[in-house]
Amino acid sequence: MARRWTINGRFLSQATTGVQRYAREVVRSLDNLIQERVPLARDLHVQLLCPPGSANFPLFSVERREIGGAVGHVWEQARLPFALEGGGLLSLCNTGPLLSRKHIVCIHDANVWNAPQSYSRAFRNFYRTLLPYLGKTAWGISTVSDYSLGELVRRGVIPAQRAFVAPNGHEHALRWAPEHSIRTRLAASPETIVMIGSAAPHKNMRLVLNMADRLAEAGLRIAIVGISDTRVYRSGATSANAQNIHWLGRIADGELAALLADSLCLAFPSLTEGFGLPALEAMAIGCPVVVSDRASLPEVCGNAALFASPDDQDAWFNSFVQLRSSRSLRGQMISKGRARAAAYSWRATGLRYLEAMAAADGVDMEMKVVRAREFT
Repeated sequence: MARRWTINGRFLSQATTGVQRYAREVVRSLDNLIQERVPLARDLHVQLLCPPGSANFPLFSVERREIGGAVGHVWEQARLPFALEGGGLLSLCNTGPLLSRKHIVCIHDANVWNAPQSYSRAFRNFYRTLLPYLGKTAWGISTVSDYSLGELVRRGVIPAQRAFVAPNGHEHALRWAPEHSIRTRLAASPETIVMIGSAAPHKNMRLVLNMADRLAEAGLRIAIVGISDTRVYRSGATSANAQNIHWLGRIADGELAALLADSLCLAFPSLTEGFGLPALEAMAIGCPVVVSDRASLPEVCGNAALFASPDDQDAWFNSFVQLRSSRSLRGQMISKGRARAAAYSWRATGLRYLEAMAAADGVDMEMKVVRAREFT
């Protein structure tokens, strides 16, 4: 008897950040696993329901369908649950309809509690209300790291007994075809420190920006990728107008791959992260990373990064200089980074969701899990 599941496709109507990237890659992985007819997917029918005008997203085995009538949270809460044709629902971007019960929802982090200064009051209050309700009503809750799981449980957002970890993967970064634009070619160099993120205070980008003059004296420069969404983030103060800073805004994936491959390192000084996908992407591409020693980053990066306290400028400066000065250290970090990134697989995460979906359906798991893992 066929099992039916629907994927909440609201992410295809949103700008792509790390959360939407996660949803795209999990759906792509599920699509591939269904096409391969892995045991956990052989009796499974999956459809992707999207708001009107959503981005194109080619799939082979997952049926994609648009349903109109509303957009945004209204679409998700009032339109999506009434369009389900039985079965379960998978929501991968923090939010989902409260009326669904056989519902697996991914809550990526506890940042609205851990970093409230980074969000508008309206956004913060909405998430602080919605997420605990989802924690109570959903059949299962996934998150992206052990750190994030611990924080969500500690904050009382989700119950530990109905939660599991389904981390990010690295394979998408290997699909990026490196191709410089004029701007990234000018910014990239063996002396360039890349930062990816927004002006949200918890990203802590001003730690490095405020070192711009000191870095310039050492022959180092900074390339900033990404912009903040003013509807969500409140800008952190920066006073960096130095000549050695390249403000690149949003760039294409191929441009990012070329920039990382041709630069000294990625700097990721966040105060808190649910996972820290840019660090994994950089390691997969072969770019050394210097990251904060807080939150999920030690868990994700293991021994494949240089760590520094997010409030110690000297430690960051010394790490940059060491990487620039030691070809041996740089080679070690590249090798370790690629090996570490390979340990995080979208395929494995897709299988983890198939296991959870089968459990929600009451499918006998033991034999199916053993057989599914034969394909990994």
